[in-house]
Amino acid sequence: MKALILAAGFGSRLMPLTQNTPKCLVEYKGAKILDYELQALREAGIGEIGIVGGYLFDTIKEYARGQGICHIYQNTNFARTNMVTTLFCAYEFLQKCIDDKEDVLISYADIIYSQEIIRSLVGCKKDFAIAVDMGWQDLWEKRFADILSDAETLKLDGEYIIELGKKPQSIEQIEGQYMGLFRFSAKFLPKILEFYKKLDRNVLYDGKDFDNMYMTSFLQALIDAGFRAHCVKNIWWWLEIDNLSDLEQ
Repeated sequence: MKALILAAGFGSRLMPLTQNTPKCLVEYKGAKILDYELQALREAGIGEIGIVGGYLFDTIKEYARGQGICHIYQNTNFARTNMVTTLFCAYEFLQKCIDDKEDVLISYADIIYSQEIIRSLVGCKKDFAIAVDMGWQDLWEKRFADILSDAETLKLDGEYIIELGKKPQSIEQIEGQYMGLFRFSAKFLPKILEFYKKLDRNVLYDGKDFDNMYMTSFLQALIDAGFRAHCVKNIWWWLEIDNLSDLEQ
């Protein structure tokens, strides 16, 4: 299995820390966010890792090379696009996974997690799998006065996810929390690439135009098209670094 880290965003809610530092290189308890990710991925046996940068790209590229990452891609339009566009800036990497017959794990660049989460995704043999934190509420209560203000819906049908990424009206609509970690099998990736190519560029996706589509909107579109998203669920140790207050958790 290979891994791809999406690290193009600006990280405005972490200002002023991100004024001269990419979000993934902000430090948490003496190490950079990216360091934690690379350690977890490598401890779980993933050796070939790619990264997509955007904001302060040269800084990310230099640091990534120093950490042994050879596959480095750039979203030159990061300021006007979102996560899905960033993912497909690494089209070459995704095609390499297909050619090498290796599955790919996709990771956001602003989350800290343990190798156990990665091992669970690596060990899942489903074509399309998403890591879900079933104990999310404890973490959200530490992060937000109103946990519904930043949480997203996630609904299950047995072991499969049928909805994610919507604005919840009640806590009952949240059976777990999407974390920004998922995997596609090598044999499923050609379908992903073809699906993306055929998406309508002229419609809105959860209120966003095509270039600004959220990753959860893309994953939901796959689910709505009939592709089954397996839920890899547990009560995970992880943390999202999205606000300055998150660094105090």
